[in-house]
Amino acid sequence: MVESIKAMIMSAGMGSRLEPLTLIVPKPLVPVANRPVMDILFENLASIGIKDVICNTYYLADQIIDRYQNNNLGINFNYIKEETLSGTAGGVKKCQFFFDKNQPFVVLSADGLTNADIEKGIEIHKKSNAIATIGIKQIPSEDVSHFGVVVTDKDGFITEFQEKPAVEEAKSNFINTGIYIFDYKIFDYIPENTFYDFAKNVFPKLLAEHSINTFKVSEYWSDVGTLVQYRQAAADLYEGHCNFRHDKITKTKTGAYISKSPVDDTKFIGFSTIGSGVKFGKNVVIEDSIIWDNVKIADSVKISNCVVASNARIMTNIDGKVVGADEIIDKKLALDF
Repeated sequence: MVESIKAMIMSAGMGSRLEPLTLIVPKPLVPVANRPVMDILFENLASIGIKDVICNTYYLADQIIDRYQNNNLGINFNYIKEETLSGTAGGVKKCQFFFDKNQPFVVLSADGLTNADIEKGIEIHKKSNAIATIGIKQIPSEDVSHFGVVVTDKDGFITEFQEKPAVEEAKSNFINTGIYIFDYKIFDYIPENTFYDFAKNVFPKLLAEHSINTFKVSEYWSDVGTLVQYRQAAADLYEGHCNFRHDKITKTKTGAYISKSPVDDTKFIGFSTIGSGVKFGKNVVIEDSIIWDNVKIADSVKISNCVVASNARIMTNIDGKVVGADEIIDKKLALDF
C-alpha cells in the first residue's frame, strides 16, 4: 500500500475523438459496462492506498465535479477548473500546490482503462532516481502506427520516442500508456501559465538528461479515447481481458449482456451493455451494441454494432452507427445517416 502517495487524473480534454458521445458528457464520464471510466480509475487508486486525488477540469467540468465531490469510491476528490486549456504538462503544473515536495506522485489519463500494477511502478520509480517513470505496454507490431513508441536501453531508461511511426520504421513495439510517476522535480521543467505538453516540451529535455525510466505493464490497458477503442474495451470485459467492479453479466444461448433495465423478450447476440431506463419494444434484437440511459427502441427493431447515447429514439434497424444523445432515428434518417 502507498498511502502517502497522491495522484492526478488529467480530465480537461474535449474528447473530440469520441464525438458525438462527448457532446453532452465529458470523456471521464463515458461509461464502460455502465460505469464511468473515472469511477474505475478512482477505485483502482483507492485499492492500493492512494486516497488523495486531484483532477484538472475544463470541458463540461461541472458534471465531473458534481459526481465526485461526495463519492463513495474511497477518494478525497480535489479539483481545479481551467479557464483555458494548458496542455498535458501545463495542467499538471497548475496542480503543483497539491503535491508534497518529498514524495513522488502518479498522473493518469482519464481515458486509460487499465489494471496496471501502479504500486509496482512506484517502487521501480523510487529505486531508479529518475525524474519520470512511464508505464509502457508491449503491443502487436502491426499496431504501432497508432501510438507513441518507446525505445529503452537495457536498464529500462528511455533513449528515444517515436510518435506513431510506420510499422517498418518502428524501433520497438512498446508504447507509452500515459501512466506516469513523477518526482516533484518535474515541476522545474514546466513553466507557469504556459501551454506546455509532456511529449513535445518536457520529455525531450528529460531524455537529454537520461532521466526517464519505465515499468512494463503486463496487465490490461486500453486507451478508450476513440470510438473504435471504446467499443473494443467493452468487448474486452466480456472476454475476460480486463477486471473491474460491474453489474452481473447475464449469459444467453447467443451471447451475454449487462443491463440496468428490464429486457423483457429482447434477444441478445454477442456482447451488449444496456443502461438504465431503456424501453424495449416487442421482438427487439440487440447485437454487439452499447445502449446508454433512457433510450426508446420501437417494436421489431434490430440494433447491430452500434453505440446509442442517452435519450435517443430508435424507430428502425441500424447497423454500425453511433447515435448521439436525444437523436431520433426513423426510416428516412437511417437511410441518410
